[in-house]
Amino acid sequence: MDAPRLTGTLDLTRWIMWAQRKAAEDWIRARELTFEQGFALGYLVEHPGAIQRDLAQVTRTSPASVSSLLQGLERRGLVERRTEPGDERSKRVFATPTGAELVSGFDAAMAAADETILAPLDEAERAALHALLTKITAVLPQPMR
Repeated sequence: MDAPRLTGTLDLTRWIMWAQRKAAEDWIRARELTFEQGFALGYLVEHPGAIQRDLAQVTRTSPASVSSLLQGLERRGLVERRTEPGDERSKRVFATPTGAELVSGFDAAMAAADETILAPLDEAERAALHALLTKITAVLPQPMR
């Protein structure tokens, strides 16, 4: 079966995003994590002590799904949940040193993937592409971080 012809501007943009996501998934899978586990672990490194509700919101999933995800990470010793003093129902989630080490280097790996994707462009073309994408995204709703 032949690959679909991607000729529309936004088709090409999706292709670039696919290549970037594939690089991320390959990097994460090499560490025996799912994409969701890798994302959650990275979030916890950047936001130590987040509550499960924060994770559910940022991953756009249910609290039950986050609980299951965290249980898998806990079994591997990559995260730990700590009870809030005075509120036994509230638990803060932290990446363990092992968990933080496992996902360290992700940003550098993604920068290398970005460089590979943009390699066919010279500096002027990169600047022009950036300017055009900035113009387009300036009028779009901002993504949730």
